[in-house]
Amino acid sequence: MKQILVIDGLGGGLGAEIIARLKGIPDIEIIAVGTNSFATGNMLKAGASKGATGENAIKMCSLDADIIVGPWGIVIPNSMMGEITPGIAEAVATSKAIKVLIPVSHPRVILVEETVSSLNRLISLAIEKIMEILDGRDDTSKKSP
Repeated sequence: MKQILVIDGLGGGLGAEIIARLKGIPDIEIIAVGTNSFATGNMLKAGASKGATGENAIKMCSLDADIIVGPWGIVIPNSMMGEITPGIAEAVATSKAIKVLIPVSHPRVILVEETVSSLNRLISLAIEKIMEILDGRDDTSKKSP
């Protein structure tokens, strides 16, 4: 069974949408970890198997995850209005898990991309990538960190 760690902050809306779309996929366990209890609660309502809150929970859950998914701000210290601590960013970035990061806008950091997509489209692309990883169709899972 693959463990998918969904990390989100603020209201947890992005994480909740990801979980709702992942729910029902066989042989996965979805763990929701929010930077605050409101985000965690919304992700649990969306169907996560388990949930926890805070920096230490993210650090510990990052150790066992096969895939980490969330907004790309989870690897940027002090992002998401300060909810992503340097410890959280380091734990996610150095985890051996495959990271599927969604490029949502972030003040003062610009991700250059060829096209601008809607959040709905970005979430769909993230789910497609996770499915490729789970099915073994993605070479990323075979490369060393």
